Amino acid sequence: MPERANQRIAYFNGRYVPEAEVRVPYRDRSFLYGDGCFDMTRTFNGRPFKVKEHIERFFRSLAYLRIDIGLSPGDVVEITHEVVRRNAHLLGAGDDFWVGQRVSRGVRAVGDEGWDHTGPNVVIDCTPLPFQTRAEHYRDGIRVIVPSVRRTPPSALSPRVKTHNYLNMIVAELEVHAQDPKAWAVLLDENGSLAEGMGSNIFIVKNGRLLTPQGRYVLEGVSRQTAIELARDLGIAVEERDLDLYDAYNADEVFLTSTSLCLCGVSQVNGARIGSGQVPGPITGKLLDAYSGLVGCDIAGQYLARLA
Repeated sequence: MPERANQRIAYFNGRYVPEAEVRVPYRDRSFLYGDGCFDMTRTFNGRPFKVKEHIERFFRSLAYLRIDIGLSPGDVVEITHEVVRRNAHLLGAGDDFWVGQRVSRGVRAVGDEGWDHTGPNVVIDCTPLPFQTRAEHYRDGIRVIVPSVRRTPPSALSPRVKTHNYLNMIVAELEVHAQDPKAWAVLLDENGSLAEGMGSNIFIVKNGRLLTPQGRYVLEGVSRQTAIELARDLGIAVEERDLDLYDAYNADEVFLTSTSLCLCGVSQVNGARIGSGQVPGPITGKLLDAYSGLVGCDIAGQYLARLA
Protein backbone atom coordinates (compact mmCIF):
# COMPACT_ATOMS: atom_id res chain seq x y z
CA MET A 1 0.00 0.00 0.00
CA PRO A 2 1.57 3.34 -1.00
CA GLU A 3 1.84 6.21 1.47
CA ARG A 4 -1.16 8.53 1.30
CA ALA A 5 -1.26 12.19 2.21
CA ASN A 6 -4.11 11.69 4.69
CA GLN A 7 -2.85 8.50 6.35
CA ARG A 8 -0.50 8.37 9.32
CA ILE A 9 2.84 6.65 8.77
CA ALA A 10 4.50 4.37 11.34
CA TYR A 11 7.84 2.60 11.60
CA PHE A 12 7.35 -1.17 11.67
CA ASN A 13 10.28 -3.60 11.80
CA GLY A 14 12.63 -1.59 9.65
CA ARG A 15 10.13 0.06 7.28
CA TYR A 16 7.99 3.20 7.23
CA VAL A 17 4.51 2.07 6.30
CA PRO A 18 0.91 3.33 6.42
CA GLU A 19 -0.50 2.68 9.87
CA ALA A 20 -2.95 0.11 8.46
CA GLU A 21 -0.01 -2.10 7.44
CA VAL A 22 1.24 -2.49 11.02
CA ARG A 23 -0.04 -6.00 11.69
CA VAL A 24 1.30 -7.94 14.64
CA PRO A 25 0.49 -11.71 14.63
CA TYR A 26 -1.99 -12.94 17.21
CA ARG A 27 0.67 -15.31 18.59
CA ASP A 28 2.85 -12.34 19.44
CA ARG A 29 3.82 -12.57 23.12
CA SER A 30 2.71 -9.04 23.83
CA PHE A 31 -0.82 -9.95 22.72
CA LEU A 32 -0.73 -13.26 24.57
CA TYR A 33 0.98 -12.17 27.78
CA GLY A 34 1.69 -8.46 27.74
CA ASP A 35 5.35 -9.43 27.16
CA GLY A 36 6.70 -6.16 25.86
CA CYS A 37 7.37 -2.56 26.77
CA PHE A 38 6.84 0.93 25.46
CA ASP A 39 7.45 4.60 26.04
CA MET A 40 5.61 7.76 25.06
CA THR A 41 6.57 11.35 24.48
CA ARG A 42 4.63 14.21 22.96
CA THR A 43 5.31 17.09 20.64
CA PHE A 44 5.07 20.81 21.32
CA ASN A 45 4.51 22.93 18.23
CA GLY A 46 5.15 19.74 16.26
CA ARG A 47 8.55 19.04 17.86
CA PRO A 48 9.12 16.01 20.13
CA PHE A 49 9.99 16.86 23.74
CA LYS A 50 12.85 15.23 25.64
CA VAL A 51 13.09 12.33 23.19
CA LYS A 52 16.53 11.34 24.47
CA GLU A 53 15.26 11.00 28.05
CA HIS A 54 12.25 8.94 26.98
CA ILE A 55 14.39 6.65 24.82
CA GLU A 56 16.89 6.15 27.64
CA ARG A 57 14.03 5.03 29.89
CA PHE A 58 12.72 2.83 27.07
CA PHE A 59 16.07 1.06 26.85
CA ARG A 60 16.09 0.55 30.61
CA SER A 61 12.75 -1.22 30.24
CA LEU A 62 14.17 -3.34 27.42
CA ALA A 63 17.16 -4.26 29.60
CA TYR A 64 14.86 -5.26 32.47
CA LEU A 65 12.87 -7.51 30.11
CA ARG A 66 16.04 -8.79 28.37
CA ILE A 67 14.83 -7.85 24.90
CA ASP A 68 17.40 -6.89 22.24
CA ILE A 69 15.84 -4.96 19.36
CA GLY A 70 19.06 -4.64 17.37
CA LEU A 71 18.88 -0.84 17.41
CA SER A 72 20.83 1.69 19.43
CA PRO A 73 19.18 4.47 21.46
CA GLY A 74 20.46 6.89 18.82
CA ASP A 75 18.76 4.85 16.10
CA VAL A 76 15.44 4.98 17.95
CA VAL A 77 15.76 8.73 18.55
CA GLU A 78 16.28 9.30 14.82
CA ILE A 79 13.41 6.98 13.84
CA THR A 80 11.14 8.80 16.28
CA HIS A 81 11.99 12.16 14.70
CA GLU A 82 11.48 10.69 11.22
CA VAL A 83 8.01 9.38 12.13
CA VAL A 84 7.05 12.86 13.33
CA ARG A 85 8.47 14.43 10.14
CA ARG A 86 6.48 12.06 7.94
CA ASN A 87 3.25 12.94 9.73
CA ALA A 88 3.80 16.65 10.35
CA HIS A 89 1.49 17.67 7.50
CA LEU A 90 -1.43 16.05 9.34
CA LEU A 91 -1.20 18.46 12.28
CA GLY A 92 -3.76 21.24 12.27
CA ALA A 93 -3.31 24.61 13.93
CA GLY A 94 -2.68 24.09 17.64
CA ASP A 95 -2.46 20.29 17.31
CA ASP A 96 0.28 18.02 18.63
CA PHE A 97 1.11 14.31 18.70
CA TRP A 98 1.64 11.58 21.20
CA VAL A 99 4.67 9.64 19.89
CA GLY A 100 5.17 6.05 21.04
CA GLN A 101 7.90 3.42 20.84
CA ARG A 102 6.57 -0.11 21.31
CA VAL A 103 8.32 -3.48 21.39
CA SER A 104 7.11 -7.04 21.91
CA ARG A 105 9.36 -10.04 22.43
CA GLY A 106 8.01 -11.62 19.27
CA VAL A 107 5.97 -14.61 18.16
CA ARG A 108 5.65 -17.79 20.16
CA ALA A 109 5.20 -20.80 17.93
CA VAL A 110 2.89 -23.70 18.74
CA GLY A 111 4.02 -26.87 20.54
CA ASP A 112 7.57 -28.01 19.77
CA GLU A 113 8.03 -25.69 16.82
CA GLY A 114 10.27 -23.37 18.81
CA TRP A 115 10.64 -19.63 18.49
CA ASP A 116 9.99 -17.62 15.37
CA HIS A 117 13.44 -16.25 14.58
CA THR A 118 12.11 -13.00 13.14
CA GLY A 119 12.71 -11.55 16.63
CA PRO A 120 10.96 -8.67 18.38
CA ASN A 121 8.24 -6.61 16.76
CA VAL A 122 9.11 -2.91 16.86
CA VAL A 123 6.56 -0.14 16.23
CA ILE A 124 7.07 3.62 16.46
CA ASP A 125 3.99 5.68 15.76
CA CYS A 126 2.12 8.87 16.55
CA THR A 127 -1.48 9.80 17.33
CA PRO A 128 -3.20 13.16 17.95
CA LEU A 129 -3.36 14.32 21.56
CA PRO A 130 -6.87 14.35 23.13
CA PHE A 131 -7.10 18.08 23.83
CA GLN A 132 -10.89 18.35 23.65
CA THR A 133 -11.50 15.28 25.81
CA ARG A 134 -9.23 16.53 28.60
CA ALA A 135 -9.73 20.29 28.32
CA GLU A 136 -12.09 20.54 31.30
CA HIS A 137 -9.35 19.28 33.62
CA TYR A 138 -7.54 22.60 33.18
CA ARG A 139 -10.76 24.53 33.80
CA ASP A 140 -12.12 22.57 36.77
CA GLY A 141 -9.17 20.57 38.05
CA ILE A 142 -8.80 16.78 38.04
CA ARG A 143 -10.97 14.74 40.36
CA VAL A 144 -8.83 11.94 41.80
CA ILE A 145 -10.30 8.77 43.30
CA VAL A 146 -8.16 6.18 45.07
CA PRO A 147 -9.38 2.63 44.23
CA SER A 148 -9.21 -0.48 46.39
CA VAL A 149 -6.73 -2.01 43.91
CA ARG A 150 -3.11 -1.57 45.04
CA ARG A 151 -0.17 -0.87 42.73
CA THR A 152 1.89 -3.94 41.84
CA PRO A 153 4.71 -4.06 44.44
CA PRO A 154 8.40 -3.92 43.47
CA SER A 155 8.84 -7.38 44.98
CA ALA A 156 6.57 -8.77 42.23
CA LEU A 157 7.40 -6.55 39.24
CA SER A 158 9.29 -3.28 39.19
CA PRO A 159 6.90 -0.36 38.59
CA ARG A 160 9.86 1.43 37.01
CA VAL A 161 9.52 -0.66 33.85
CA LYS A 162 6.87 0.57 31.40
CA THR A 163 5.44 -2.75 30.22
CA HIS A 164 2.50 -3.56 27.96
CA ASN A 165 0.84 -5.33 30.86
CA TYR A 166 -1.31 -2.55 32.31
CA LEU A 167 -4.01 -4.74 33.87
CA ASN A 168 -3.18 -3.58 37.38
CA MET A 169 -3.91 0.01 36.32
CA ILE A 170 -6.85 -0.92 34.09
CA VAL A 171 -8.72 -2.80 36.82
CA ALA A 172 -8.14 0.18 39.12
CA GLU A 173 -9.51 2.59 36.52
CA LEU A 174 -12.58 0.41 35.92
CA GLU A 175 -13.41 0.70 39.61
CA VAL A 176 -12.89 4.46 39.62
CA HIS A 177 -14.81 5.11 36.41
CA ALA A 178 -17.78 3.16 37.75
CA GLN A 179 -18.01 5.92 40.38
CA ASP A 180 -17.04 8.88 38.19
CA PRO A 181 -16.31 8.38 34.47
CA LYS A 182 -14.12 11.50 34.33
CA ALA A 183 -12.10 10.89 37.50
CA TRP A 184 -8.46 9.80 37.46
CA ALA A 185 -7.30 6.83 39.48
CA VAL A 186 -4.26 7.15 41.75
CA LEU A 187 -3.33 3.85 43.39
CA LEU A 188 -1.80 3.20 46.79
CA ASP A 189 1.28 1.03 47.13
CA GLU A 190 1.50 -2.14 49.22
CA ASN A 191 2.13 -0.04 52.35
CA GLY A 192 -0.89 2.21 51.91
CA SER A 193 1.11 5.17 50.61
CA LEU A 194 0.18 7.10 47.47
CA ALA A 195 1.84 5.64 44.38
CA GLU A 196 0.72 6.63 40.88
CA GLY A 197 -2.00 6.46 38.24
CA MET A 198 -2.03 5.19 34.68
CA GLY A 199 0.67 7.30 33.09
CA SER A 200 0.56 9.91 35.85
CA ASN A 201 2.56 10.89 38.95
CA ILE A 202 1.13 12.76 41.92
CA PHE A 203 2.55 15.78 43.76
CA ILE A 204 1.43 17.46 46.97
CA VAL A 205 2.19 21.06 47.94
CA LYS A 206 2.35 21.75 51.68
CA ASN A 207 3.75 24.84 53.36
CA GLY A 208 5.56 25.87 50.20
CA ARG A 209 7.27 22.49 49.75
CA LEU A 210 6.73 20.02 46.92
CA LEU A 211 6.28 16.39 47.97
CA THR A 212 6.03 13.32 45.75
CA PRO A 213 6.19 9.51 46.26
CA GLN A 214 9.55 7.77 46.21
CA GLY A 215 10.83 6.46 42.89
CA ARG A 216 10.99 2.85 44.12
CA TYR A 217 7.20 2.51 44.01
CA VAL A 218 6.42 4.43 40.82
CA LEU A 219 7.39 4.85 37.20
CA GLU A 220 9.57 7.94 37.36
CA GLY A 221 7.93 9.95 34.64
CA VAL A 222 9.89 12.34 32.46
CA SER A 223 7.19 14.94 33.18
CA ARG A 224 7.64 14.18 36.90
CA GLN A 225 11.36 14.84 36.63
CA THR A 226 10.73 18.01 34.62
CA ALA A 227 8.43 19.31 37.36
CA ILE A 228 11.06 18.55 39.99
CA GLU A 229 13.76 20.38 38.02
CA LEU A 230 11.52 23.39 37.40
CA ALA A 231 10.60 23.56 41.09
CA ARG A 232 14.26 23.59 42.12
CA ASP A 233 14.99 26.30 39.54
CA LEU A 234 12.23 28.37 41.17
CA GLY A 235 13.67 27.82 44.64
CA ILE A 236 10.87 25.47 45.71
CA ALA A 237 12.05 22.66 47.99
CA VAL A 238 11.30 19.16 46.71
CA GLU A 239 11.18 15.97 48.75
CA GLU A 240 10.52 12.38 47.68
CA ARG A 241 8.89 10.54 50.56
CA ASP A 242 6.01 8.31 51.59
CA LEU A 243 2.67 10.13 51.39
CA ASP A 244 -0.75 8.88 52.38
CA LEU A 245 -4.34 10.04 52.09
CA TYR A 246 -3.97 12.12 55.26
CA ASP A 247 -1.30 14.12 53.45
CA ALA A 248 -3.51 14.52 50.39
CA TYR A 249 -6.56 15.67 52.34
CA ASN A 250 -4.45 18.24 54.21
CA ALA A 251 -2.52 19.47 51.19
CA ASP A 252 -2.49 23.11 50.13
CA GLU A 253 -2.40 21.98 46.51
CA VAL A 254 -2.24 18.70 44.58
CA PHE A 255 -1.34 18.20 40.94
CA LEU A 256 -0.62 15.37 38.51
CA THR A 257 2.09 15.16 35.89
CA SER A 258 1.81 13.09 32.72
CA THR A 259 3.16 13.09 29.18
CA SER A 260 -0.02 14.48 27.67
CA LEU A 261 -1.15 16.88 30.41
CA CYS A 262 2.38 17.82 31.50
CA LEU A 263 1.15 19.35 34.77
CA CYS A 264 -2.48 19.81 35.84
CA GLY A 265 -4.08 20.78 39.13
CA VAL A 266 -6.26 18.43 41.20
CA SER A 267 -9.47 19.83 42.70
CA GLN A 268 -10.61 16.81 44.72
CA VAL A 269 -9.27 13.60 46.18
CA ASN A 270 -11.99 11.08 47.05
CA GLY A 271 -14.49 13.95 47.04
CA ALA A 272 -12.49 16.05 49.51
CA ARG A 273 -11.76 19.57 48.26
CA ILE A 274 -8.06 20.37 48.11
CA GLY A 275 -6.92 23.53 49.87
CA SER A 276 -8.87 26.65 48.98
CA GLY A 277 -10.35 24.96 45.92
CA GLN A 278 -8.44 27.26 43.56
CA VAL A 279 -7.12 25.38 40.52
CA PRO A 280 -4.36 25.80 39.72
CA GLY A 281 -3.05 26.85 43.12
CA PRO A 282 -0.26 29.43 43.37
CA ILE A 283 2.68 27.03 43.24
CA THR A 284 1.02 24.74 40.69
CA GLY A 285 0.40 27.82 38.55
CA LYS A 286 4.04 28.93 38.79
CA LEU A 287 5.24 25.48 37.77
CA LEU A 288 2.76 25.32 34.90
CA ASP A 289 3.92 28.71 33.64
CA ALA A 290 7.55 27.58 33.90
CA TYR A 291 6.72 24.35 32.05
CA SER A 292 5.00 26.34 29.29
CA GLY A 293 8.05 28.61 29.04
CA LEU A 294 10.37 25.61 28.79
CA VAL A 295 8.47 24.04 25.89
CA GLY A 296 7.46 27.26 24.13
CA CYS A 297 3.76 26.46 24.29
CA ASP A 298 0.86 27.61 26.49
CA ILE A 299 0.07 24.17 27.86
CA ALA A 300 -3.20 25.02 29.61
CA GLY A 301 -4.25 27.31 26.77
CA GLN A 302 -3.77 24.54 24.22
CA TYR A 303 -6.35 22.49 26.09
CA LEU A 304 -8.71 25.29 27.10
CA ALA A 305 -8.98 26.45 23.48
CA ARG A 306 -10.86 23.19 22.77
CA LEU A 307 -13.64 23.78 25.29
CA ALA A 308 -17.05 23.91 23.65
